[in-house]
Amino acid sequence: MIQVAHIINPVKVNEFSDLHYAQPITFETMLRARLFSSKKNAIQLYTTQFEEDKSIIPDGFTVLSNLERSVLDVNPALTKRKLPLIADILAKRSEVPDADYLVFTNMDIAVQPYFYDAVFSYIEQGHDAVVINRRRVSDKLRSIEDLPLLYADMGKSHPGFDCFVIKRSLIDQFVMGDVCVGISFLEATLVHNIFSFAENPLFVPDAHLTFHIGMDVLVPRNNAFYWHNRNAFFNDICPKLKPHFDLKKFPYGSLPFPKRAVKWMLNPSLFTRNYINMEGKNFFQRVKTRMDEVRWRILQK
Repeated sequence: MIQVAHIINPVKVNEFSDLHYAQPITFETMLRARLFSSKKNAIQLYTTQFEEDKSIIPDGFTVLSNLERSVLDVNPALTKRKLPLIADILAKRSEVPDADYLVFTNMDIAVQPYFYDAVFSYIEQGHDAVVINRRRVSDKLRSIEDLPLLYADMGKSHPGFDCFVIKRSLIDQFVMGDVCVGISFLEATLVHNIFSFAENPLFVPDAHLTFHIGMDVLVPRNNAFYWHNRNAFFNDICPKLKPHFDLKKFPYGSLPFPKRAVKWMLNPSLFTRNYINMEGKNFFQRVKTRMDEVRWRILQK
């Protein structure tokens, strides 16, 4: 049976942080979803964290080794926020050798009881990577006791990417640079890697599978951590991934033009310059295919 490992990165926060109420709900929904699943024995829940964050991890999670560095170690200009690097988190896959697929979600992402069963269904359909967008629900409900109502709330869609199901072998090809979690461009980094290297990726934009408490969409960008991630993505990661870009595999790639152009350009985690390059490549490939067909027909006469 296929084995799935869900890895998260807990962080100890003060009572003024949104994660103060979001993380306990995330923990609880993951535990309930595993218990609910018909494949519970093929699901393992893991954490990787800094030493100072271990005390908040509840029973039911396997605690992997601590993270040894943060974005502060790779960028001396940054201060105060000890944010992990996504490359270091996903490197913990070496400690779960039986896992065929890894799931990574941000710590403010809760899951529905049937989440893991849906993940297995997508995998059984032949998808080697799945990106699942969250639903946004009201922040008036903030406790584990509110879970029945949180589960029931259909909420609103969200354009960003924050839940990733990845075939283990794909991660060996990923280019993740020094991008840190908890900041914009984490999602762009994972999405562009997934749709570059996966053979049969799936984008799930509006299913009722995960949820986030709060209606916000865009987070403040005027900070040094945002610019660190942005520069890492555009200067280091994106140039290495571009040769692997294929419009047909990216979100909206199967939609008719101009609908895909509009959706792509409105999505804050996709970038117009990449779309234009891929659209051009796609156009010339279609022209070449048609011209070749004309050649073959002439040769057959």
